[in-house]
Amino acid sequence: MNLPKPISELVKAQSSFNSHAYANCFSETAVVLDEGKTHNGKTAIEYWIDTANREYNAIMKPLEYNHEENILSAEISGTFPGSPVILKYHFKLNNGLIESLKITG
Repeated sequence: MNLPKPISELVKAQSSFNSHAYANCFSETAVVLDEGKTHNGKTAIEYWIDTANREYNAIMKPLEYNHEENILSAEISGTFPGSPVILKYHFKLNNGLIESLKITG
């Protein structure tokens, strides 16, 4: 699958549970919206994904990418109720980094 570099790097970081590399895919002022919570800035994003990784051991399998809308559909499996699920990752990219990410079901 042909993904923009920051999204490809994010998938790779998630696959290795590397929260630092995951956060480095984002700009300093990036925003993540997930499960009704907002995470502002790289430090908060790194803390959020590190906590989620330890709690859920989530594996991300990309299924489809919409280049026009920057939406990645991915199967997420892990140690959470209802696993696996299909989630949509809505990205805004800027200067080779992720500026915002909204995760929806």
